[in-house]
Amino acid sequence: MSPSVPSPPRRALRLLRTSLFTQVACALVLGIVFGKLWPGVAADLQPLGDGFLRLIKTIISPLVFCVVVVGIAKAGDLKAFGRIGLKALIWFEVASTLALLIGLLAANVVQPGSGMRVNPSTLDASAVDAKTGGGALPSATEFALDALPTSFVGAFAENSLLQVLVLACLVGAALLHLGHTKVPQVLPAVEQAQEVVFAIVGFVMRLAPLAVFGSMAVLIGQYGLGVIKTYGELIILCYAAAAFFVALLALVLKALTGISLWKFLRYIREEVLLALGTASTESVMPRVMEKLRRAGARDDAVGLVLPTGYSFNLDGASLYLSIGTLFIAQAVGVDLSLGQQVTVVLVLMLTSKGMAGVPGSAFLALSATASSLGVVPAGAVALLLGVDRVMDAMRVVTNLLGNCVAVFAVSRWEGALDIEQAKRTLAGEAEATAGGGIPAQPKAKEPAAEVL
Repeated sequence: MSPSVPSPPRRALRLLRTSLFTQVACALVLGIVFGKLWPGVAADLQPLGDGFLRLIKTIISPLVFCVVVVGIAKAGDLKAFGRIGLKALIWFEVASTLALLIGLLAANVVQPGSGMRVNPSTLDASAVDAKTGGGALPSATEFALDALPTSFVGAFAENSLLQVLVLACLVGAALLHLGHTKVPQVLPAVEQAQEVVFAIVGFVMRLAPLAVFGSMAVLIGQYGLGVIKTYGELIILCYAAAAFFVALLALVLKALTGISLWKFLRYIREEVLLALGTASTESVMPRVMEKLRRAGARDDAVGLVLPTGYSFNLDGASLYLSIGTLFIAQAVGVDLSLGQQVTVVLVLMLTSKGMAGVPGSAFLALSATASSLGVVPAGAVALLLGVDRVMDAMRVVTNLLGNCVAVFAVSRWEGALDIEQAKRTLAGEAEATAGGGIPAQPKAKEPAAEVL
């Protein structure tokens, strides 16, 4: 007698119970509906998203520290780690500059702000100050100094990823210098701590649907769907430019590694949906790090490139900033010359590097760019207040994919990528973990020959 086939309702319930992707997708839809129907009540759901992000941020620093220390100690070559860092910075600069140029080109062709004829004096510049909390982006010197920890514990307490990376590099270098014979228990202890952190990640991720529901309800309740109609042309332009940029990333990734970005996108679909729902790439960093390791990227490459990219490789933000700057200028009737647009690129190349973790950083960067041009009133940045939150989806997905592609590309460049393992994993041939959990780490393989 053939086994009975579960009815569609039972299959749906089983999928909802076991698939994080299904849970988050349902929470996303329910959050939009709830925010539309009960906008007043939706504002009270903010703690759901905020609480989840706090829990995730709590474990990011220990996770990055463990992965980097283990990666350096197992790779056994501190010079190779330095090369990975240098190559990552080169990649970040090229990618973010390309994103800026694509944004400028798109804004020049479409001109989303032309015809608005906005009088800057009618705009509430104080609203921008409220959004940014009166803060300021760090200078290049301040940014470099802020990356250096003042205490071991302080770096973790302040959740400063760059400081944690510096400490992890020092600890990994010390382990290499002392050797496993002098400190035989340290590396196994760090590895065990890493396993504990990943177990905590699994616990926290069970709360992801609640976080997505709360975040989406607050977004729709606060801004509604009308903003999409008001700024329709600008929104479509930003998303189309991001899609074009991601398509270029896909071509580059295929050419360098033979890996399909579409297959990788399906592989991390749960993380992408979660990042969309919470408007934060930090919420998925732990799971993405583990999935990149499972897809063949070596520990030291993943541990260095991905966290560093969160500060240096904000491709989605770069696209938005360049388009937003020209949109503001066009809206107030200022025609920027080629030289002034070059200035926009140069200023944003600097200001976009210090944006991570700064409240209202996009508006601070836009204000700094407007001030440097001298012809666009800084208060005109207030034009983007109503649409900024809608752009989060574009920014977080583009930032996330850009950093993942950077991990694969730099790993391939350094010979730290197992391409066959990557293809097997993305094709679904590797053993999967039941219930959408984080898969196990594959056995380490010898690094391939360096690709120049």
